Amino acid sequence: MTSTHHDAEIAPELAELHLADKPDGPGAAVILAAGIGILVLGLLTTLNEVSEAIHSFLDAFDGDGGVGPLSGKTILASVAFLGSWAVLWGLWRTKDVDIRRVFWIGLGLGVVGTILMFPPVFQAFG
Repeated sequence: MTSTHHDAEIAPELAELHLADKPDGPGAAVILAAGIGILVLGLLTTLNEVSEAIHSFLDAFDGDGGVGPLSGKTILASVAFLGSWAVLWGLWRTKDVDIRRVFWIGLGLGVVGTILMFPPVFQAFG
């Protein structure tokens, strides 16, 4: 793989370390997957308030835990994170991607998901 990084130009002290160049894809995959996981958690939090059917579906994950639909929300958000991470890692493991762009997309997804988890926001849909 050809080196598209110019780390030594940005931080000259790195040049003397003779570090192997590695692709940005795996790191970008986890950044975007984290944003997706947070967004899914926010969407499920809001949808839980909107629909009794979704509330019952999420509550079914609880078993005897006593936390209600929270267990369903966190389980499904974790599955979304891990699943998207696996897919993106598989696609990007040997590629250099625009990590800055992926960071901002992941951050945007995370911010939207976080906003959807605030009680004044999700209760407005209830």
